[in-house]
Amino acid sequence: MSDATVLEKLVSLCKRRGFIFPGSEIYGGLNGTWDYGPLGVELLRNVKNAWWHDNVTSRDDIVGVDTALIMNRMVWKASGHEDAFTDPLIDCKTCKARFRADQIAESQCPKKPSKKPGEFAECQLTEPRKFNLMFKTFVGPRGEREHGVPSA
Repeated sequence: MSDATVLEKLVSLCKRRGFIFPGSEIYGGLNGTWDYGPLGVELLRNVKNAWWHDNVTSRDDIVGVDTALIMNRMVWKASGHEDAFTDPLIDCKTCKARFRADQIAESQCPKKPSKKPGEFAECQLTEPRKFNLMFKTFVGPRGEREHGVPSA
């Protein structure tokens, strides 16, 4: 059984049992986001606590911090995120799927899972292009102060 099949079965089980739901599902959904049901919240908390224990509490050379995700743009620029936080992506114009260019050899065609993207006759793949993983964000009651990085 492939890793993708195992993951699909695990996600399906989690959805049926109320652990997770696609984000905003009752309003059409929002790709890449998940909402957690009562059991999912508990599982997430347990995973976070185990990670924190193993990577922070039990070590003498690590300290924990918690910072805001929305920061002054200069923080993102100084950290290198503004220039380097991108992935090379390829789109299929037929099925509307998106693939990381550097992982396409391990990917499956959504319309023909036995094939790789581009191997199925109906595939229409675009050239790889850089996709900025950061979002432009405005802060304040009138959205005047810009933070984050504009998406490419």
